[in-house]
Amino acid sequence: MSLVVFSRAKWAGFSAAAFSCVGTAMFRSPVGFRRTVSCVAACVFFASAEPLLAQEWAKKMFPVTSHNFGTVAKGSKTEYRFVFRNMYKEDLHVVGVRTSCGCTSPEVTKNDLKTHETAEIVAKFNTRTFLGQHGATLTVTFDKPFYAEVQLRVAGNIRGDVTFEPPFVDLGNVDLGAGAERSVRVTRVGSAPWDITDVRSANPNFEVSLSKPTRTPTQTAYDLTMRLKADAPAGYMKGQLILVTSDPRATQIPMDVEGRVVAAVTVSPQLLSLGAVKCGGTVTKNVVVRANRDFCITGVACEDGCLTCEPRTTPAKVHILPVTFQAGDIAGRVEQQLKISTDLGEGAVPVVTVQAEVEPLAAAAAQAASLPR
Repeated sequence: MSLVVFSRAKWAGFSAAAFSCVGTAMFRSPVGFRRTVSCVAACVFFASAEPLLAQEWAKKMFPVTSHNFGTVAKGSKTEYRFVFRNMYKEDLHVVGVRTSCGCTSPEVTKNDLKTHETAEIVAKFNTRTFLGQHGATLTVTFDKPFYAEVQLRVAGNIRGDVTFEPPFVDLGNVDLGAGAERSVRVTRVGSAPWDITDVRSANPNFEVSLSKPTRTPTQTAYDLTMRLKADAPAGYMKGQLILVTSDPRATQIPMDVEGRVVAAVTVSPQLLSLGAVKCGGTVTKNVVVRANRDFCITGVACEDGCLTCEPRTTPAKVHILPVTFQAGDIAGRVEQQLKISTDLGEGAVPVVTVQAEVEPLAAAAAQAASLPR
C-alpha cells in the first residue's frame, strides 16, 4: 500500500470530486453508496493527517529545535545556530524564517540545499535593546519539495547590571602558529558584593587570566585576558568562556569567542573533480593557492605525470594555477595526489586530490551523438 500526500490545492479538488461521487452513488445502489462513503472517509482521514505529516518530514532535518541562552550580559554577542541537513533526494528550498518576538533576530545561512547539504538558522539574541527574561518562536518555512513549517524556540535572561566591553572575544584572523591575545572589560553595576570566582571553557586552546577587581561604591570591574594557544589548529574557531560568579541568582554568565586560524598557505579546492574525460583527451581546471606573503610556485608533481602546470616565477600572494589532466588509453576512475611546490618550503601547500572518470572512445562518441544539435 502506498501513501499519496496531496497538496492543499489538490486535496480541495479531490475532495469536491469525491463528495460528488457520493451523491451519484446514492442513486445507483446501496452497495456502491457504502463503498464510496468508505473511500471518502479514508480520504478525509488522510487529509486530516496531511498537515502533521508535512511538518514531520521537515522537523526530522533538525537535530535540535530549542535552545536556552541562560543568563547573559547586556550588550553581549549572543547567538545560537540551529543546524539542519537535507536528508532527502529532492532539492530543498527555504522561503524564510520569521520571529514571534523582537528580542531575537533570525537569518538563514543558505536557502537552497541539495541532498546531504547543510545550512543553519542563526538566532541572534538582541541583548542591547532588551532586558530581563525573554523568549521567541522562530518559524522556518519551506516550499520545496513540499510546503512545511518548523518551529524553533529560544529563551534567555538578559542582565542589565553586567556588561562586556567589547561585547565578545573577537580573535579575527590569526596566522597558524602565531597565537593571539584579547582583553575584555567585565563590569557589574551595583553596591552588593560581586566576584568572578572562575572562568571555564571546553576548548583546550583557550587560556584565561583575570585581573584583580576594581571596586567603587557603585560597581565592580575585571579585566579578562584570553590567549589563543600557538598550537591551535587551522579553521573557524567558535566557543564560549563561562564566567562563574558569586551571585546566587546567576552563577554562570557566558561570553562568546570567535575567530579563524588561517594556515600560512591555503589551496582551493582541495578536492578537484574533473568529471568525464574520453581516453586520450585533456581537461584543464584552476586551483587557487593563497599565502600571507608573496611567494612563487616552483612546480607541480603527481605519481604518473598525468597532471601538469606551468610554474609561477613572479612573486604574489595569490596564484591561479590552470592544472591540465591528460587521460590515458585505459578507461576507468582516476584519482591522483597533486603536490604543489613553492619557495615557502617543503610541504607548505596542502596536497590536492584530483579525480576524473576516463570514458572509452565508443561511449564518448555515443554520448556526443545523443546531444541535441
